[in-house]
Order: sequence, then structure tokens, then C-alpha cells
Amino acid sequence: MKAQVFRGVNQLSYEEVPVPTIAPDEVLVKVAVVGLCQSDIKKIRYPLYEPPRIFGHETAGVISAVGEAVTSWQTGQRVVVMHHIPCMHCAYCLNDNFSMCDVYKNITTTAGFAPSGGGFADYVKVPGHIVRNGGLIPIPDHISFEQASFVEPTNCCLKAVKKADIKPGQTVLVTGAGPIGLMFIMLVKYFGGIAIATDLLPSRIEKALQVGAEAAFDARDPELPSKIQALTNGMGVDTAILAVPSEKAFFQALDCTRKGGKILFFAEFPDQIEIPLNPNILYRREIDLMGSYSSSYRVQALATDIVFNQRIDVDALISDRYSLKDLSAAVEQAIAPTPETYKILIYPST
Repeated sequence: MKAQVFRGVNQLSYEEVPVPTIAPDEVLVKVAVVGLCQSDIKKIRYPLYEPPRIFGHETAGVISAVGEAVTSWQTGQRVVVMHHIPCMHCAYCLNDNFSMCDVYKNITTTAGFAPSGGGFADYVKVPGHIVRNGGLIPIPDHISFEQASFVEPTNCCLKAVKKADIKPGQTVLVTGAGPIGLMFIMLVKYFGGIAIATDLLPSRIEKALQVGAEAAFDARDPELPSKIQALTNGMGVDTAILAVPSEKAFFQALDCTRKGGKILFFAEFPDQIEIPLNPNILYRREIDLMGSYSSSYRVQALATDIVFNQRIDVDALISDRYSLKDLSAAVEQAIAPTPETYKILIYPST
């Protein structure tokens, strides 16, 4: 089969590799489509993992083989593949910190080499732990593979929305109107909140309004805090979500968040970034800082319901489609997006 093998920083090699062999409790899935995620791009561009590896994790496809011990799945079924499932009984899992679980982190789907997601290949193997514990989700007939590939990123964003406890009528500032920021806008609106977006690109500011933002502004606008004050009865937003890894965006969010509000870090910052902050700002204004990383098993059923019942319009997020052999070009476009670049989807060769 064909796969895009990570051979080093910014080195992707389109290669012929063996189709994974499966154990009795495992499943093999033929990849139909896989989303290109910012975390994939980070792993490709920075020296975070030893090569060789095959990345890609927002995967939808068709079961092509099942191990002899697998009784609940059959070949030909259309499925979403969740690349991580927690153990459900460690101290982290018992506190709903599923993404901190060692099993969650270390057992993942693979297309060969060190298991790393494996979606950037013709076939991906699903380990028995993931098969047994809800990591395969059947796709309804009325849902396309493209739509189904959004279950995992929807889960990640939904986890953040739930962690911030966004309630109907509350105002939420979303910094960055890329594909993740746009999904946050859709989810905030779905749960009855009022989204306000910022971005640097006029096209993305317009797109934010199209998908449901109440208002959208240029992030460089020096009057942004006062404009948001005017939209929130002089209070500021209840919650700010950082969907871009920008120090400026953080301080802007701090200026725009009301006393007693929350700021949630969703985008991952470069490790060398340090943000100087007077702790009395948090103390006197009672601002909560929080982070949300990866997905949560707790909201998996709800994320699936939102996508499969089309409660948000994931099709509106898709801007580009690339064949697997052109993954490097797709990564370059994501790094330097055109005004119309949002979510990029990748398709295997077969």
C-alpha cells in the first residue's frame, strides 16, 4: 500500500509499505478520507518524534478485515476511527482527565513503524483495546466519509466548550477564525451562546459571520476591547477561547474578558513562548485560566450526534482536497493559507 512516511523534520516520503497485519482482536480499515490537523503539521515540522512514522488521525473509512476474535464488526462497514481510547480506570480517567491517561497516550492506530495514528496511508490498523472500547463508530448511510471525518475534531472542540461551561446567552470571544475557530463559533451558537470572532484575514472575518458569529473583527483593531465592551453591556465576554497560539491574542483576550470570566487555551503554543503575567490581574479580576487538550471520551457520543445529525454544518469548513501523494503540498498550504483556506482533507491513492 501507499503511505506518507515521516522521515525527519519537514521530510515526508510517499512510499510503498506493507499492509498492516492484524492480530485476532484487531481490525483493518481502508482509509477513505483523513483530515489534516494542526497537530499533524506540528509533528511534521518540528523535532518532536523520532522517524519513521505515519501520522494522520481524523480518519473515516471501510472495514476491510477483522481478526478472528472480533465478533461485533464486519467487513464492508463504514466507520469513523478514533485513534485514542482511555483505560477508564486510572486516576486520570476517574477524574475525567482522559487525555492524560497513559493508555490513551500510548495505544493508538497505526499503518506501520511506531504507532502514530496512521491515517496518511491506504490502510490503518485498529488495536484491540480501541476496537473493544468504542473506538470504531459506524457511519450512517446519509453521512459522507468527509462529514464523518469531523467527529474527532468536533470532540476536541466540544470538550473545550464543556470545560469552559459555556451557557445559553453567554458571550464567547474566539480568537482565530481558521477551521478550528469556525467550529468553535458553530458549537457556541449551537449551545445558545453568542460568539464574537477575530482574525487577521478579511475573508475569515466574513466566514466567521457566515457560520454564526454575532460579530467579527480584525484582530489588529486597536478599538477591539471597547467594541466588545459595547457589545456586552460594558462587561466584556464571559469566556475567551484562544484558537491561535499568539501571545498578543492572549493579552487581547485578557483585555476583553469580564471580571469573573474565563480564558481557555486551546491552540498549542511553541515551547519557547513564555507569557509574562502579573498574577494580581487574575486575583483581582477573578479570571480563570484553563487549558483543553485533545478529545474526551465523555463527550464522544455527543460529538457523534452533533456531526451525524448535522447540528453544525461541517461541510462549510471544507476548503481543499488533496490526494495522499500531495500531502506535502497540503501541509504547505495549511502553513501559508490563502484567504480561502479552511479545512484540508486528504484522500488515499486507492
